[in-house]
Amino acid sequence: MKYDCHGQSNCKNGAKCLQDSANCPTTYMCVCSPCFYGTRCEISTNGFSPSLDAILGYHIKPHANIHRQTIVIKMSIVLSIIVIPIGLISGILSLITFRNKEPCKTGCGYYLIGTSITSLSTIIIFTCKFSILLSAQILSLTNQSFLQFQCSSIDFLLRISLYMDQWLNSCVAMERAITIIKGVNFNKVKSLKVAKLMIPILFILTSCSLIHDPYHRRLIDEIYNDEKRIWCIVDSTANVQKYDYAVNSFHFCVSFIINLFSAITIIIKSARLRTAF
Repeated sequence: MKYDCHGQSNCKNGAKCLQDSANCPTTYMCVCSPCFYGTRCEISTNGFSPSLDAILGYHIKPHANIHRQTIVIKMSIVLSIIVIPIGLISGILSLITFRNKEPCKTGCGYYLIGTSITSLSTIIIFTCKFSILLSAQILSLTNQSFLQFQCSSIDFLLRISLYMDQWLNSCVAMERAITIIKGVNFNKVKSLKVAKLMIPILFILTSCSLIHDPYHRRLIDEIYNDEKRIWCIVDSTANVQKYDYAVNSFHFCVSFIINLFSAITIIIKSARLRTAF
């Protein structure tokens, strides 16, 4: 049996297409693979970084006010109202603290300024993403140019912010490990020069590793039970999906390993110094 609807299948991500009739079909249905859903299996929850559309999208009731929304959406709005201001205040205070002269005498201070900026940008981008998702589904935001622009850019920028935050935290951990190893021989001037060079290099490399993301994002209209929804989906080939998985794995695993080994080094070296004295 063939599941391609005579070669006219609109199903995505390797889904099987079923028709109500072999000769004169009037409707079709997509049978999704694991980790995919939607009328055309266009939404994916697979991988390290599922989109906010995939997490909350189908919990939103189109054209319904906040009081008529599902408990998931209500809880998401309440949590966002609590977390976003706290995150913004925390990021601003961190930025003010680490911009003082004393922390900026070493590279670690510059890395901490960088993490403050990435934390702030992550909160701001997430707020934009969440607001646009609700507006597009509840208020029927239909400006295609704007929606396409945010579809291509917001998730891309959010991923850059998250990965940059991971790498900068790894740089902080690594420099602290080097500081405790070298002790009084630690060169603050050299550390500062390395940090000023490392931050833009990390930003460029992180951005380049994710440059495929906006290119493969596009809008798709879905009509189900007389309800129209607009989704921002990733429409890519299997090879691009494998590359994206490899990039996610690299960013997560390498930064985690750096943090782990730096922490172990600091603990062991600190214990030896205490024993010596």
